[in-house]
Amino acid sequence: MEANTRGTGRLPAAFLTPGSSSFIEFLAEHSPDLLPGRRALPAGLTVEAPHGTTIVAVVFDGGVVLAGDRRATMGNVIAQRDIEKVFPADEYSAVGIAGTAGLAVEMVRLFQLELEHYEKIEGTVLSLEGKANRLTTMIRGNLGMAMQGLAVVPVFAGYDLDLGRGRIFTYDVTGGRSEERGFAATGSGSVFARGSMKKLFRQDLTAEEAATLVVQALYDAADDDSATGGPDLARQIFPIVTLITEDGFRRLGDAEVAEIAVAVTDRRRSQPDGPQAPLL
Repeated sequence: MEANTRGTGRLPAAFLTPGSSSFIEFLAEHSPDLLPGRRALPAGLTVEAPHGTTIVAVVFDGGVVLAGDRRATMGNVIAQRDIEKVFPADEYSAVGIAGTAGLAVEMVRLFQLELEHYEKIEGTVLSLEGKANRLTTMIRGNLGMAMQGLAVVPVFAGYDLDLGRGRIFTYDVTGGRSEERGFAATGSGSVFARGSMKKLFRQDLTAEEAATLVVQALYDAADDDSATGGPDLARQIFPIVTLITEDGFRRLGDAEVAEIAVAVTDRRRSQPDGPQAPLL
């Protein structure tokens, strides 16, 4: 059919046949080689590729903040200082990527297309829970690559229009999904970022306080993890900070993040280990 319609301006029959609202299922049936997880490496071969870390997320009163540092590493070498790790999935959700950078970006783009395809076919937006489930399926499909060292471990966050609040979901390399309460982190610096957020998190945070909290957490992660990049005042490279509320997704401008980062850095001159949580 494709050979007969080539050059005629007609779509192949596969594009005109009713089917699932999932673009990934459509692709798996008609062009499975285009899916990231279907391009397995030869047995026994591993690839040294840039990896991105660290991603953090915090729920605040009215939404959720998702943020990431800008460093990508390849072994003990800094591969890139200003990589993008946080992307909008749709109007009310976003994905932060940790793991193999190139594969993760490809997976995010496919996820964006999956949500857009569903909305066009069904005429409605997929629920936040449904979006989180779709991402689970994609990560599970990449398990073969993950076993060869090309893992993708994202954080998914969004504003739940039905519940009227921000929510955070984390994943493991097998696609296992967990909903986090309050805050979450993934990547090589996640242990240090999580410890920082545990110390500073409150239930009644404002959007501005939550944005400051994630910058504090990324600063602490960079302080102890060489794969995480902190605010780079010399090069004017700052973390990506995004807000998701009932008004939708918004990425803070460079000037906004720079103001927060400079304030955090200045305060660290007198408190190198960061603000202290009260004992009582």
